[in-house]
Amino acid sequence: MKLSDGFDARRLRSKEPSNWRLRLGAAVSIVLATLGVLLVMAGVASLLGQAPGLGELNTTTTGAAVVAVSGLVLLYIGVALWRRCRRRARRNRELNMAPHLMKKHD
Repeated sequence: MKLSDGFDARRLRSKEPSNWRLRLGAAVSIVLATLGVLLVMAGVASLLGQAPGLGELNTTTTGAAVVAVSGLVLLYIGVALWRRCRRRARRNRELNMAPHLMKKHD
């Protein structure tokens, strides 16, 4: 295929400004996931009989279970938010081509 002189491949990708909101959201979600992992570890350690890491909060089995479950919830929220931010950040890298220029699939 012969390329014409006026062809510029950089025009196929849109130039949008970098989105700091998605980067900040990804950073916050990583912090949430890390906090969730730490809470789960503290709750499980307290359930197994190790010294409590959060003072009076998880000295009982009920308190330790609440800490472990809240850690799991924070971990889930952090991972879900991180995946959503990453998906939206990668969406901007798609090609901007007209449908009639795409490969025909019969």
